[in-house]
Amino acid sequence: MRVLITGAAGFLGSHLADRLLAGGHEVVGMDNLVTGSRDNLAHLAVDPRFSFREQDVTDYVEVDGPLDGVFHLASPASPRDYLELPIETLQVGSLGTHRALGLARGKQARFLLASTSEVYGDPLIHPQPEGYWGNVNPIGPRGVYDEAKRFAEALTMAYHRCHDVDTRIVRIFNTYGPRMRPRDGRVVSNFIVQALTGRPLTVYGDGSQTRSFCYVDDLVEGIVRLFERGGPEPVNLGNPHEFTVLELAQRVLALTGSTAPIVYEPLPVDDPKVRRPDIGRARAVVGWEPTVALDAGLAATIEYFRHKLS
Repeated sequence: MRVLITGAAGFLGSHLADRLLAGGHEVVGMDNLVTGSRDNLAHLAVDPRFSFREQDVTDYVEVDGPLDGVFHLASPASPRDYLELPIETLQVGSLGTHRALGLARGKQARFLLASTSEVYGDPLIHPQPEGYWGNVNPIGPRGVYDEAKRFAEALTMAYHRCHDVDTRIVRIFNTYGPRMRPRDGRVVSNFIVQALTGRPLTVYGDGSQTRSFCYVDDLVEGIVRLFERGGPEPVNLGNPHEFTVLELAQRVLALTGSTAPIVYEPLPVDDPKVRRPDIGRARAVVGWEPTVALDAGLAATIEYFRHKLS
């Protein structure tokens, strides 16, 4: 295949490029580098099957030659990013998705939207199945990301129904691994950087809120399987094993050998109290479930950050 990845220089986009190239495909990467980094793609510069163009997907998008697939991953994705870039987040979820879908339609290419567990908001059903419509505050500070992705899902389904575009929607739950930015505001990278630099680990609330952490290699494998064998209905991808944020902090301290203290601060507005995917559909449709245990994934991520911070 020859495919386009929007957001290719980001954490997930760069790992997806690696996986597709390893599978023998040709990859065109696109990114405006607002939150992505060329460093994430530097190792691909010598691969003739990979090309990169610096472009904002909200501008008119055209790619010369045939395309078999469009993976739309472009978006600020960490709380710090979308709180600092609220308008840009809404634009890439709406206009950017429209541009990417238009390209897929014109090329008769399969389209995959990287959506998010944030479409469930602060959920009232636990764990969250794909049939749950969510509990989102549309005017809260997190709403710019939640509603951008909800709109992107609606637009994707509209293109599928009205224009017969072959579409996929993946709802991604908390994912971590190498190439996360050191200070991007996500809990795993926050804790690891704080532990490695001897600064206090910041836990919001009492740390009893839960998350499910999926290692990036598992997540990318699920995305590729969904692209190849899935259907148009949304599919949750994430690790169904649930941990409290305080448990995560304690594991990071143990694995880094850090003696940094844990400090507590008030919960951010609309911070979800629980988050765990029901992955029954992923198991049934594409035979996927994660295999990397939390400690193994954290160890690999910690090693990456040790090198990065040095």
